[in-house]
Amino acid sequence: MALLHMAKQCRAVPALLRFRPFHTSLAQKDAPAPVPLSKLKDSFNDGTSIAYIEELEQRYKADPSSVDKTWGMFFKALERGVPGEAIAEAYDAFEKGKVVSPLATAAVSNQTIQESMRLVLLVRAFQVNGHFAATLDPLGLDKRPLNPELDPASYGFTEADLDREFFLGTWNMSGFLNENRPIRTLRETLDRLQETYCGNIGYEYMHIPDRDRCNWLRERIETPELVPFSREKKMHTLDRLAWSDMFETFLANKYTAAKRFGLEGCETLIPGMKAMIDKITDMECNSVVIGMPHRGRLNVLANVVRKPMAQIFSEFSGKKLKGPEGEYTGSGDVKYHLGTSYNRPTSSGKMVHLSLMANPSHLEAVNPLVLGKTRAKQFYSDDNERTHHAAVLLHGDGAFSGQGIVYETLDLCGLLDYTVGGTIHLVVNNQVAFTTDPKESRSSPYCTDVAKALNVPIFHVNADSVESVVRVCELAAEWRQRWKTDVVVDLVCYRKYGHNEIDEPMFTQPLMYKAIRQHKAAHQRYVEQLLAEGSLDKAQVRTIHDRIQELLNQEYEAGRDYRPSAKDWLASHWQGFMSPAQLSRIRNTGVKADVLKSVGHAITALPDGFTAHRQIKKVYEQRRAMIESGEEVDWATSEALAFATLLSEGNHVRLSGQDVERGTFSHRHAVLHDQNTGAKYIPLANVFPGQKPYQFTVCNSSLSEYGVLGFELGYSMENPNSLVLWEAQFGDFANTAQVIFDQFVSSGEAKWLRQSGLVCLLPHGYDGQGPEHSSARLERYLQMSDENPYEMPQIDQREWFAGSHLGTQTQNVNWQIVNCTTPANYFHVLRRQIHRQFRKPLIVMSPKNLLRHPKCKSPLYEFDDIPDDQGIVGVRFKRLIMDDTGLMPKSRAPRPEQEPGYKRVVFCTGKVFYELHAERERQGKQNDIAIVRIEQLVPFPFDLVCREIYRYPNAELLWCQEEPMNMGAYFHMQPRLESCMRAEGRSTNGRIPFAGRPPSASPATGYAAVHAQEQSKLTHEALDLDYNTPWASRGTA
Repeated sequence: MALLHMAKQCRAVPALLRFRPFHTSLAQKDAPAPVPLSKLKDSFNDGTSIAYIEELEQRYKADPSSVDKTWGMFFKALERGVPGEAIAEAYDAFEKGKVVSPLATAAVSNQTIQESMRLVLLVRAFQVNGHFAATLDPLGLDKRPLNPELDPASYGFTEADLDREFFLGTWNMSGFLNENRPIRTLRETLDRLQETYCGNIGYEYMHIPDRDRCNWLRERIETPELVPFSREKKMHTLDRLAWSDMFETFLANKYTAAKRFGLEGCETLIPGMKAMIDKITDMECNSVVIGMPHRGRLNVLANVVRKPMAQIFSEFSGKKLKGPEGEYTGSGDVKYHLGTSYNRPTSSGKMVHLSLMANPSHLEAVNPLVLGKTRAKQFYSDDNERTHHAAVLLHGDGAFSGQGIVYETLDLCGLLDYTVGGTIHLVVNNQVAFTTDPKESRSSPYCTDVAKALNVPIFHVNADSVESVVRVCELAAEWRQRWKTDVVVDLVCYRKYGHNEIDEPMFTQPLMYKAIRQHKAAHQRYVEQLLAEGSLDKAQVRTIHDRIQELLNQEYEAGRDYRPSAKDWLASHWQGFMSPAQLSRIRNTGVKADVLKSVGHAITALPDGFTAHRQIKKVYEQRRAMIESGEEVDWATSEALAFATLLSEGNHVRLSGQDVERGTFSHRHAVLHDQNTGAKYIPLANVFPGQKPYQFTVCNSSLSEYGVLGFELGYSMENPNSLVLWEAQFGDFANTAQVIFDQFVSSGEAKWLRQSGLVCLLPHGYDGQGPEHSSARLERYLQMSDENPYEMPQIDQREWFAGSHLGTQTQNVNWQIVNCTTPANYFHVLRRQIHRQFRKPLIVMSPKNLLRHPKCKSPLYEFDDIPDDQGIVGVRFKRLIMDDTGLMPKSRAPRPEQEPGYKRVVFCTGKVFYELHAERERQGKQNDIAIVRIEQLVPFPFDLVCREIYRYPNAELLWCQEEPMNMGAYFHMQPRLESCMRAEGRSTNGRIPFAGRPPSASPATGYAAVHAQEQSKLTHEALDLDYNTPWASRGTA
């Protein structure tokens, strides 16, 4: 017999049966009596073992099904020609403690090399393309042809091979191809492949070029058997799904005509999100920042973040909520744009802080803000491993594939100064974008294909299967915490109603909505599933539903008289900061001279042994000379001094944007590179001993405006004790980020009560560089300011010299816009952002030409804390700079000594002042024409302009600018100058004389010679006393 032959060849093969305790089936009749294991621990030559095995072999030959399956595999291997030596060696290896399957190892001998290769290719085909055959569409409308790569016949296998056993082990692989997996028949392997890759979940991860990460996923996906939910987990999942579904039903019944962008059709999102948050919290995360569009937002607010439902119900009334007396409530926003933040417990009893950021209807616009806020949380809590604070973004299918900001945000995930350690993306895939079918809204098979560029896993899931949704959401949380990269969950669902509840979807998707009307909701399906399998009975289901309904009714009644308590709009970092309704005191921004010298030396010193570029070394030597001499401090040095002094006071400074480390115009040089080693040195990171790493951060960004500006805005919103700046490469490039300016920066406080002190540096100025590198589009930012040009602020002259005479003027505007002309003023305006009790965005028309202009310098004493003007208390930013001719020193009193000899006052802002000043000097008109610089355009310095009008009682007013008349500040200045003229008793016809370029479609000419002519013409007209715009008022008394 074959066994006896094998035993003779292998005289001492121990423990033949230790691989598995073989036994006989209870259904078998007259089977040999089991032999105790102790008697089987002998070689084949042992009489008892041989007799037992011979009996089994005889039974197997008579009827293969009469013996245990494992013995059947053993005897079948012998019949198919597997050498006895191979089996004996496999058992011997197993006996010696090697983790190996004896039968699997032996079975290799019965597989040809070609079969082994074809098997591996078949498994790989399921790993790569199995998702195409997955049952992802709940409606069953997405019919896909069978992929031939998933057909065993394509690899040469036939029906006869289905019940053959095969070993699939491959070196250094996990999952189905693991060397230690038990041998399986081809049929069993195919069934498990289908179950894993072609069920309700479709996995895409084989594009990730990292074996360890793919193996990590395979270990969790390619399990020998699917691990079922426990009864407790099923009940927990049902409870969450019931809350999600019944909340939407309740709203639909109570507010039948209201838009709410409900979650019907994707109710499983809620249990999925909650399971994800539970899992990530169990893995040491204690804070999650969430961004999402309007669909399902109310449900997420109520059931995930746990915003009081009474408040949500009260918001459906459409009435403005009344807060505590005197509290700023802003203009508000629709209920499905609002955000909130709460601490809530997880199912395991841990606490997690959830923040859902407010957002506009501009889909995906909130994405980079979420990442910025998350990154800031990580910085302030020293979460350098990015474990404790995570970002979650929800998307729609059409927006994820169609909106460019999605990729701009994805692209930040691996950048050192922007990464948040991975974002979890949840796509609520309606399979329709408003009224547009997928085939018309994207060119790729899936809406999530854009994420493949970042080598992140994508999990597609049929959103009707709540347990599948929970599984992939938990897996996504594990992936994020383990690998610290992005992960995408694509919830393939449907939208029960149209784009909103009062929309009619049958106009455009009749077949889809016929199917939807006949389709059972996920909640009903899961209840039926649990009842069918006996996990619970109808009474238990009724108890869950009754409890939820009762609580919803209670919250609805409470919502009738809901009155919010103190706003949750400011986190703990913001305690003590003032709303626009609260008067903030004025703080000075000057710095003691010895501190200026100290930090000045620190930021101009280079370490020993550091080989700087010779030109950079010269720049730093010149900066050191400025500090030591106290003369001619330039723009870059003044900026560095502002940063350094703020850092020395314990603040955080972050500067970001394209090429900001060097500066677009090669002026900043904040990061130095050793010319021999390439090592970097950042002077501002070494202002004082013990400076916290990254307390000063300067980072070149990706070539993105929309995404990076949004990121920095989100970063600035987390903590007020930080100066966060974004610099555009050129000012007009900022228009690619216009959504962030329009929907967030300019209006965020009014809509959502969220303050930010973000500084935007927009290079601006006409230097002959053509249409695209001249204008930062100042007029757009001015037009978005919410200041009333005809309403003069109330002035308390008792506080004039202390700077507190304007009350809450600055606090009441939506943002500030400045166009500084001196390095010292730039220094003070940056420091002013921190030294106040509130935060406002600051738009700076930053210079290009003035960076190296010989006249654009400031003495160091203008930076210190000793005022240079008589009677003034403290040193601050100058909103207006007086003329430097005539009676000197100029009085800064509200009613200064008058200078009646002047015939014209030219008001201007920015670089054009220096050209006007030089031309006036050349013409010798210093005693005829005064030039006054408006440094702060918003809020407008009504008080100071009135003072200058009073100072020059006989002078006409003229506004001069470089920009065309329909651009720049002219139409912003005109009504404000008129208001000041009327306040001073001047006659006016509503039109201020203008000197500048004529109206134009393009911001500037592309010809250098034409530019020079235009520039000369506008300066001459401004200084020509005979020139006057024909329709303009001369503004005389």
